[in-house]
Amino acid sequence: MKSRLLILCPGQGGQHAAMYDLARSDPHAASLLAQLAPWLPDLSQPGTMFSNRSAQPAIAASSLAMWEALRRDCPQPALVAGYSVGELTAYGVAGAFTPERTVALAAQRAALMDACVSPDKPQAMLAISGRRLAPLRPQLASHGFYIAIETGEDSCIAGGPASHAADISLPGARIAPLPVVVASHTPYLQGAVEPFANLLAQEEFGTPRAPVLGGIDATPIREKDAAIRHLSRQLAETIVWSECMDACVEQGITAALELGPGSALSKMLSARHPGIECRSVADFRSMDGIRTWLARA
Repeated sequence: MKSRLLILCPGQGGQHAAMYDLARSDPHAASLLAQLAPWLPDLSQPGTMFSNRSAQPAIAASSLAMWEALRRDCPQPALVAGYSVGELTAYGVAGAFTPERTVALAAQRAALMDACVSPDKPQAMLAISGRRLAPLRPQLASHGFYIAIETGEDSCIAGGPASHAADISLPGARIAPLPVVVASHTPYLQGAVEPFANLLAQEEFGTPRAPVLGGIDATPIREKDAAIRHLSRQLAETIVWSECMDACVEQGITAALELGPGSALSKMLSARHPGIECRSVADFRSMDGIRTWLARA
């Protein structure tokens, strides 16, 4: 069977102070990170790492720098997929947006999302597992929460008002707060959808070298109009990541590499579809190790 490679671009959660270090060991990636510096936050400042406005461009830059280091030695991807802000990064990997514009758009995206949060009504996100999603929806709705990301038949990320998060009681379920202060992918972000679509419409859009999975419906996308609709709508609509993982199988994917930071996406895909060989750049100590795995996979 012919190998078909998937490139995965993560969202928030796995960022850390050393997330550029491995990419910087490659001269091409180091040069790109220097070009991206005007959009990147100082991650050493307290509270910066998980600030929405800082984290989104930083994560996009980390993934794009890793791709810049690998793309010359990497087989042509058959598909690119991204989780939350990673979906925007995926278009950068596919070549629809330049790295500079991708990171700038990530910063603008974060600012529009932050503007949807009232200072006196902070928002929160929770990781929930152990409950089927259909009966969970009305239980969450009674507390003003919505399912933001479906990660499995009995696991999800939910978003809503921070003041109600502690009131959610689901016996037998596991509930963990996430270090995110914006209820992404819920109706609370509706105010950011049209402004972000307008920003995207003004961008140059190159021909993607591979299709990008749309997070809200797991559809492979190559055209600008469809990309704009999906990237803007996903701010306020549920991401069906479980369906995205299933779509990878339907697309004949045999191997997947997550660009980092973190390894959450590769672990989720491996658990759901063990027939796909999945790794993250975070699993390796050197760029040569990643290249060796790519050549074999």
